[in-house]
Amino acid sequence: MKYVAMIYGNQAKWDSFPAEEWPAAIARQEAFNAKYRETGELFGAYGLADAAAAQLVRRADGLPAVTDGPYLETKEYLASFYLLDCESLERAQEIAADMPFADVEPVELWPILHESPAADAAGV
Repeated sequence: MKYVAMIYGNQAKWDSFPAEEWPAAIARQEAFNAKYRETGELFGAYGLADAAAAQLVRRADGLPAVTDGPYLETKEYLASFYLLDCESLERAQEIAADMPFADVEPVELWPILHESPAADAAGV
């Protein structure tokens, strides 16, 4: 079963983290990523840009209509996400709990219910 694990953040949280602690924090995260890539349970780990860099894209007259945004009603926004492939929900929970800082901030875990078939499986 596949899962997406998500971490939320905000600029105030990043600003409050001491600059000299960032290298160690990043090293812990990279060690986590390497550990679960080796087991085959981590498909990808993605850190997102600050919310100020996000855009909203709509279609107008068949063309992309792009605006700045989103204009969040909350200070928290999606900061990073991880794609997991685990034998069970319990295993996905174990991996999420093993993330650095999971003892300080929760990790949101969502089952992936649908996946588009790969190009070769779809006959493309």
